[in-house]
Amino acid sequence: MKKIGNLSEKSFLKLFFGFVTVCFLAAAFLMPDRKDMLGGLWNIISQPSKVSTNYFHVGGYAATFLNMGLVAAIALVLYCLPGAAVSNVSTLAFLLTLGFGSWGINVLNIWPTFLGVALYCAVKKEKLTANVNAMLFSTGIAPLITELMVRYPGTAVGFTPVGVALAMVVGLAIGFFLPAGLAHSPKVHKGFDLYSAALPIGMTAFFLQAILYKTQGVALPAAPAADTLKVASAMTVNVFCGVVFGLSVLFAFLLGCKPRDYWNLLKDPALVTNFSSHYGNATFLMNFGIYGLFILGYYNLVGATFNGVTFGIIFCMVACCNSGSHPANVWPIMAGYVASSFLFGWIAKLTGGDFAGAANAQAICVGLCYANGLSPIADKYGWRYGFIAAVMHYVLVTSVPALHGGYCLYNGGFTAALICLILVPELERFFHTKSERKEAKMAKKAMQ
Repeated sequence: MKKIGNLSEKSFLKLFFGFVTVCFLAAAFLMPDRKDMLGGLWNIISQPSKVSTNYFHVGGYAATFLNMGLVAAIALVLYCLPGAAVSNVSTLAFLLTLGFGSWGINVLNIWPTFLGVALYCAVKKEKLTANVNAMLFSTGIAPLITELMVRYPGTAVGFTPVGVALAMVVGLAIGFFLPAGLAHSPKVHKGFDLYSAALPIGMTAFFLQAILYKTQGVALPAAPAADTLKVASAMTVNVFCGVVFGLSVLFAFLLGCKPRDYWNLLKDPALVTNFSSHYGNATFLMNFGIYGLFILGYYNLVGATFNGVTFGIIFCMVACCNSGSHPANVWPIMAGYVASSFLFGWIAKLTGGDFAGAANAQAICVGLCYANGLSPIADKYGWRYGFIAAVMHYVLVTSVPALHGGYCLYNGGFTAALICLILVPELERFFHTKSERKEAKMAKKAMQ
């Protein structure tokens, strides 16, 4: 175990990706409906996947785990190519793409945008292995790729040559232009949105929805019926996540992570965005395990429905475990969401509104997942400002899908970027950071 703990960050992360991949593939063959696994996988591939599509309903439990495991395996192969760059951002890209494998991404709809990034590399003469992260982030618009393949512009579902060709053209365009957007995005939100890829993906989805639907007067297909989200299993999700996150905590201890090491990560006053590099492999793995259990506990506490969507967002949320998020800077965001659900529920009673924003409502559970991307605000300015950012995110997150038509999987991350555009300039102009307040307090004491 000591030898594993001393691996380079790159090698350790690839081993971690392999561990997660094996867990999902093994689980697929342990599900009670495993005999229908391949048929279920075909259903996942061939049916629309507009947000929020519950793959537990579309293909079954075994097929969902198989799809997630295969998507993870494809990502792992890409990261294992000679010269591939693997870092904390790769952890985010890998786990985020894996998480969407239960409600929007499948082993078919990832390829058009993958090829678009490959085309970009060929034109710009850049190494493909240096752009694997971009390939994975490009899948944030995968539901639109499936939509074009199987039912655009009508309502009949089925693959057509024209649909496949259109999906390829759109996918190539998205993948080709995405790397430039990824490079520019941090300059817009100044690093306060950990889901940085959500901004260019969200804007692209907004633009394409306007071109393909609104401008042409093509009817936008409705989201899946609410009843489809009722196909769920709290036992399946809790047992699987409990085992994966629990084993990660155990392995972290065996690799040499001590409680004080993890405590140092939680209380570090600095804004650290690369845990595996800054604190070491074992401490990163500990955060993955504990933060994952923390997220799982929250969704149990609020009474979430453990369908494919909720299962996926647990991994989409823990994806930030190596880029800046941990229980100590995310609890204010969780608190802000819960407080908002009570506040606006009370206001809705006064106004006679049809309130649908309870803390355990599906859209709010999904929104909270990506609000965790605002944890740098809590880290730099303090928990109160993380709480405020969460309230603002809660207010906007269910309105943003109207912009992209439900085809951007990064909806909550895109919303977080919009919050940064609104909130961060005011924080910088009117408020002090935690370190500035501490320095001012010390200077005041020195003068006394």
